Parts: sequence; C-alpha cells; structure tokens
Amino acid sequence: MNWLYLAVAVVFEVAVGISASKANGFTALWWTIATLANGAIGTFFLSLALLTFDVGVGYAIWSSVAGLGIAGVGGLFLSQRLTWRKALGIAVVIGGVVGLQLSGAA
Repeated sequence: MNWLYLAVAVVFEVAVGISASKANGFTALWWTIATLANGAIGTFFLSLALLTFDVGVGYAIWSSVAGLGIAGVGGLFLSQRLTWRKALGIAVVIGGVVGLQLSGAA
C-alpha cells in the first residue's frame, strides 16, 4: 500500500507543478487554489507513504519521480524543450533512484 500512496503523491505533485506554472506568481486565483489543494493532497499521501519508507528514501523517490513527470508533461503538453543536458540530468536522477532502491533502504 505504501507504493500506492507514493504513486498518488507523485500524481498530485505533478499537478502542483502544472498548476503553479499557470498561477502566474499566485495572481490567477483558480490556478492558485489548484496549486495549494494539490500540494496539500500530495503531502497527505506522501506522509502516509513515509510511515513505511525511510524519510530520505521516500522523499527522494517522490521528488525525483514527480520531477520527471513534470519534465515529461512540460515537454509533451507545455511546449517546453528537452535538451540533451536536461535529458542527461533526468538520466542521472533515474540512476539515483534506482541506486536507492537497490540499496534495500526502502
């Protein structure tokens, strides 16, 4: 169940990234509300996942997978370019998450 909680937290964190980009520095009311609501829900599910994950490992997985999701959404739907340097950074993040999982810490 902890992986499900973490997955839900990731989905809401991706939603935070999207809505925050549309909130225009918190000047667009409904996007601001969406950002705050998604953040609260995502944090709630992250806290449930952290009942069984080590905090450092769970948080690292959550933030990195959400970052990958936001980068993917940005490239696919928000007309943001994915350069080779960004792709390399994403690959390094994936390697780090895999390394954490292989360490047996979760």
